[in-house]
Amino acid sequence: VQLQAYGGGLVQAGGSLRLSCAASGRPFSSYGVGWFRQAPGKEREFVAGIRRSGSIPSYADSLKGRFTISRDNAKNTVYLQMNSLKPEDTAVYYCAAQDSGGLGRPQYYNYWGQGTLVTVSS
Repeated sequence: VQLQAYGGGLVQAGGSLRLSCAASGRPFSSYGVGWFRQAPGKEREFVAGIRRSGSIPSYADSLKGRFTISRDNAKNTVYLQMNSLKPEDTAVYYCAAQDSGGLGRPQYYNYWGQGTLVTVSS
């Protein structure tokens, strides 16, 4: 499966963005999907993940309540709605797909998109 993340951009603190992860190839419904981010000089970190069925999404504790992950399998797309953005949310955001495993660990993901840059200005 090939993944493409898009929707990043420049936003002021307090604003919102919705990222999309579009898949091509094998049906997206076959995969769990996660969002990760990597800020300059920092390690890649888990943001949110969602199972094939869309049930019981998982979030990084620090982002609960501000970020929401959802999926539309008919459109082969997973979304990340980001609200109340803060400058510390600035990072390249990646989507990834997995056949199985824990949603929160990047080593369980088999396929990665190219990333989309989110910049939050203060």
